[in-house]
Amino acid sequence: MEIRVVWALLALGTAPVHAALDVDLQSPASIKTAAKGIAANLMSYYHGLDPGQTPGILPGPPPNGDYYWWEGGALWGTMVDYWHYTNETEYNFETEHSLTFQANSPQNNYMPPNWTASLGNDDQGFWGMSAMLAAENNFQNPPEDQPQWLALAQAVFNTQAARWDTEHCGGGLRWQIPFSNNGYNYKNAIANGILFNLGARLARYTANETYAKWATKVWDWTEDVGYIDPEWNIYDGGHVEKNCTDINKAQFSYTAAIFIQGLGFMYNYTNASPMWEARLKGLASRTVEVFFQNGVAIEVACELETHVQCTTDMLSFKGYLHRFLAQTIQVAQPVRDIVLPALRTSAEGMAKGCNPDGTCGFRWNTGSYDGQTGAGQQMNALGALMSLLVVEEYVPPPLTNATGGTSVGKADAGGDPDVEQVVLKPLTTADKAGAGILTLLGLLGMGAYMAFMSADWGEGAKWVDNHPEKEIAAALDTHLAPPARV
Repeated sequence: MEIRVVWALLALGTAPVHAALDVDLQSPASIKTAAKGIAANLMSYYHGLDPGQTPGILPGPPPNGDYYWWEGGALWGTMVDYWHYTNETEYNFETEHSLTFQANSPQNNYMPPNWTASLGNDDQGFWGMSAMLAAENNFQNPPEDQPQWLALAQAVFNTQAARWDTEHCGGGLRWQIPFSNNGYNYKNAIANGILFNLGARLARYTANETYAKWATKVWDWTEDVGYIDPEWNIYDGGHVEKNCTDINKAQFSYTAAIFIQGLGFMYNYTNASPMWEARLKGLASRTVEVFFQNGVAIEVACELETHVQCTTDMLSFKGYLHRFLAQTIQVAQPVRDIVLPALRTSAEGMAKGCNPDGTCGFRWNTGSYDGQTGAGQQMNALGALMSLLVVEEYVPPPLTNATGGTSVGKADAGGDPDVEQVVLKPLTTADKAGAGILTLLGLLGMGAYMAFMSADWGEGAKWVDNHPEKEIAAALDTHLAPPARV
């Protein structure tokens, strides 16, 4: 479908009220040109190289800006894909510099003390997934004295696997890493989905079966605890004091996409295992039904028909949905016909929701620009546009260390003595995070603390607290009937 600038006229006049993005969605050259404008607008939100600013992060965290630390990691994953799909190198320096600057040298595990107050396993994991993507895409390697992409991904995986908690809910990762953070008593699907995702991708990249066993372990736990139901819905999470049975049934598109991407890599790694294929097709089909209603991506938990109640974080989820599904097509052809049509129709809606200059809104199902702008909305639009290029022959699939991947790994990354020293010295506000924290928690006595930490927290906790559960239910009621489980 070709979308050119089209002016909508008022019913009783000739004043123009909207112009869509100028792009021909059938032309790779046109897509790249439009993506360049969207990328420029996205990068206008980044000031990390300005005097007095911090490299790698978007303005924040609140109240100093809209964005939490994790979204910087998501931004650089987006820009790795931007280079991969378009061959544009304009932002490669900022991307490499940011991914290494925030690595937390010398531990290089994406657990910088400056962000302890908002450091969740999902936050750390997003930076790890961006490093993993850089390895898979053969993004330019940092100098030898800098942390390497594969080793960074391995460090994140290792530190998270070390935090696997069998004492509560039979396993699983907690949402937050420091026990002092709200949400430490919550085990959610996104944190565990990222560990599953990294395990699956590391298994394929390194051919190390240990990673695959961990991925299987995480999937089995997530399903057994009820976060993945028989109809392939993925729910947000539950609290440890309730044995994770008080499941918050809010659904988020990026959680489903992260699991789908991991399933695609497990399918590929296991040479088309029927079990992983069945899971992949089931979840992909359900995800398209839930999050691509009428063919256009919708964040169903907060993008309601009458109003949008999404947090800044949630305003960026559609971009990850598109990007992760697109990469899944490259490693798992059985989902191509399920996913690709949705990516195409959703990109059409996105283009109508942008201005000709590449400034894009949040809603893609209204046929016009809604005026809701931000870094998340720009990442969404760029992800949707780039995803259409995944079928082009010049775009290679994710590499491995046996098929041309050049990133250097470190199997025991994240577990060196320096990490333990940071954690085991007397605690201050700045260093209540790190590998080995669960050992420390045992010494401090979790019983009294968990009695205090009983608030209802989950992904988008402020939103859950501020909006009645009936609004969540109303959003979920719009879903289509689920397919049969295999």
